[in-house]
Amino acid sequence: MKYRALLLSICVPALASMTVSCNAADFDHSHALLDKVLKKHLKDGLVNYKALKGDRSELDNYLKQTSAVREAEFKSWSKDQQLAFYINLYNSETFQLIVDNYPVVSIKKIGGIFSGPWDEVVVDLFGKKTTLNKLEHSIIRKQFSDARVHFALVCAAKGCPPLRDEPFVAEKLDDQLKDQGNVFLSERTKNRVDTKTKTVHLSKIFSWYAEDFVKSSGSVLLFVRPFFPDADREALLQPGYSISYTDYDWSLNEK
Repeated sequence: MKYRALLLSICVPALASMTVSCNAADFDHSHALLDKVLKKHLKDGLVNYKALKGDRSELDNYLKQTSAVREAEFKSWSKDQQLAFYINLYNSETFQLIVDNYPVVSIKKIGGIFSGPWDEVVVDLFGKKTTLNKLEHSIIRKQFSDARVHFALVCAAKGCPPLRDEPFVAEKLDDQLKDQGNVFLSERTKNRVDTKTKTVHLSKIFSWYAEDFVKSSGSVLLFVRPFFPDADREALLQPGYSISYTDYDWSLNEK
């Protein structure tokens, strides 16, 4: 009884201003609810948004979990826990944005006249509302010096890297990000090496965020080389390769 009274004294709404957050302290770092969403509605990197719109309770409950996290608790987590949380939050809020506006042929069709989908104030983070743009550019890219996040953040377009069929989790994060890079660079319509013309055809992601890849490895080509299949990696040891960027497919990444 004394323990129960102590617990209640910490968690009652009257003391909500305290830095202790019962929900956040119990945050599930396995991201099990998101895992259920992905297992039910994702196949081959594509989402069954129609089914997700009709069966969104697990997505909504997962976003309730993430919105309950308070900044003080978040800061006590490891860096890998923090980054996994942010990546999963970005992808989940993107799911929510799509199903809230579904049917839609492209995420670029969402938003107002003077603002796009990434400027919609849809993200619940640390008790405040923000945008996908701020989450990606002002938080993730600014706070974490890992350009591989561009393999993991998926903006609901077929031109993006394919969605992973599992959540990102701290204990596997490095391997998951490496694998995301391997998968993305093996997609020949987006990324490929032409040894005859000495041209590396790359997704426009590598142009848009070139500064991140250069900062990480010295050049875009040095960054992408380890993620290509073996034969392409060997070819890129030779000098004289140039980059050409492939068309980006903004159609919905829908199953």
